[in-house]
Amino acid sequence: MRPDDSKFATVPVGKLGIIVHPSCAELGKRIDQYIVNWRKEREHEHKENVVFKDYEQDTYIIDATCSRFGTGEAKALISASVRGVDLYILADVLNYSLKYKVCGHENHMSPDDIYADVKRIIGAASGKPKSITVIMPFLYESRQHKRTARESLDCAVALQELHALGGENIITFDVHDSNVQNAIPSSSFDNFYPTNILLEKFVTTEDVENENLLAVSPDNGALKRTRFYANMLGCELGGHFEKHRDLYKVV
Repeated sequence: MRPDDSKFATVPVGKLGIIVHPSCAELGKRIDQYIVNWRKEREHEHKENVVFKDYEQDTYIIDATCSRFGTGEAKALISASVRGVDLYILADVLNYSLKYKVCGHENHMSPDDIYADVKRIIGAASGKPKSITVIMPFLYESRQHKRTARESLDCAVALQELHALGGENIITFDVHDSNVQNAIPSSSFDNFYPTNILLEKFVTTEDVENENLLAVSPDNGALKRTRFYANMLGCELGGHFEKHRDLYKVV
């Protein structure tokens, strides 16, 4: 161990690295630019310490690609070192605009394809990062979160796969049912609710008169969120809709 390396031995975090899947390209660039500007403007007493080497960079995005063979099969390639890096992988599984070719035919990427790319990227990292965090604005397969018949539990399986591959942290937003985190009880699972941001946007863009406002939940699952909106807007909670499904016509 070189003399300077000893200073890194007890540092709990590594340098920041972000891999942005093409499904989240625009959002990834905005996040990267925000961090670049914030770190350059921030003042702290340890800024010149060797431990904070690479703290300020022009970009934290690590170049990575998921190329396709003619058969539609794929492989991930990370073009820079990720050894000792706190790696964040950003992907939007609901971006249907991406395309690739299978045996000469054009095909749109499905949530399954994008999720598979995330696993490929983790595999390409080969266990070298200090930590791996997967950020999915919409949690993959979170609509299939519980079993009501002889059904697969796709979201739970996906979380366990990511955990087994080395994904220590999962970050998502407004997941359909936060109880899915029970599938990986020993792993970090952060579920952020955008209720404050949505409420702020609603208040600043709409001409709302509270005395004429009524908050109604679209279903039982959104009742807690609707009650929060009603409290913040100072209006009445008018109840909720009762949904009924024709089980002969389930899609």
